[in-house]
Amino acid sequence: MRNIACDCEGNRARSFPGSLTTVIIDRMKAIVEILEELRFRSWTKNLFIFAAFLFGRIWSWHAFAVTALATVGFSLLAGSVYLINDIVDRERDRLHPEKRNRPIASGRLNVAAAGFSAALLVVLVLGISAFLSPTFAIVAGTYFLMQMAYSFRLKHVVILDSLIIAMGFVLRALAGVAVATDAGYSVTISPWLLVCTFFLAVFLAFSKRRFEVVSLKEDAPGHRQALEEYSPHLLDEMIGIATAASLMAYSIYTVSERTMNQVSDMLWITIPFVAYGIFRYLYLIHRRGLGGSPERVLLSDLPLLLNVILWLLSVALVLRFFPAAG
Repeated sequence: MRNIACDCEGNRARSFPGSLTTVIIDRMKAIVEILEELRFRSWTKNLFIFAAFLFGRIWSWHAFAVTALATVGFSLLAGSVYLINDIVDRERDRLHPEKRNRPIASGRLNVAAAGFSAALLVVLVLGISAFLSPTFAIVAGTYFLMQMAYSFRLKHVVILDSLIIAMGFVLRALAGVAVATDAGYSVTISPWLLVCTFFLAVFLAFSKRRFEVVSLKEDAPGHRQALEEYSPHLLDEMIGIATAASLMAYSIYTVSERTMNQVSDMLWITIPFVAYGIFRYLYLIHRRGLGGSPERVLLSDLPLLLNVILWLLSVALVLRFFPAAG
């Protein structure tokens, strides 16, 4: 009996390391799936936070570090939104040819782990932000609440679903102003630049809806209720209005009295880059069948990516060598 007992204890001792290894591997897999849900590629959207740093000419390492930290925080908060949205949409996503491969929709990541991760990210980001930059925390909190309204209801309301997405980009730009102000910098952002940001985001949102309507065809309403109310022709009309409005808003911004007095009187020479970027994106929508993922289009289309880089470089050079006298 003693030998049997010893053998049993030995088997338990030998099996325990294997069980621990299995647990560790499972936890690591869950972490990998959570990181995939955070969609690092989509973090390019949060670069709009740098608008205040760039156009406000607060060019110092401290301002850059503060803005970069805010961008990371906002990206993590947006990641929590992705997690919650994918939890809510997991049944519909399983019917989508691409989204069904996401960790939650595919079942690789369970809902409890995703929900806990989302809650943890929200508490950490908003809690730390409230301590370090209260104004930024207010903007970020507003963004989160708006996205919750979108995830649970407003994404099913035609047109409003796209406008909510666009407002998210405006809040990103305002978040950059907020964190810079809390850091002690005197910076504001032109209303015309916010208008341009809004309509540019509307253009991207409607382009995404067009891609979904065209690619999913009769299955579109099953994926998203609002898609039943859209048609390619209607979306083309609204895309045309949004592109014109964004291009005009940026042009007016560059030649407005405020910009010439506070930023630069030569910023108008960057307009061709903005025009090319918009027209190139339209070309990719209508001739290449793209537009479902703006960040994927940006990172995969070399002419568009080079154009964005050249635009940023031209803006930086203009602000560096032709700053406003005031």
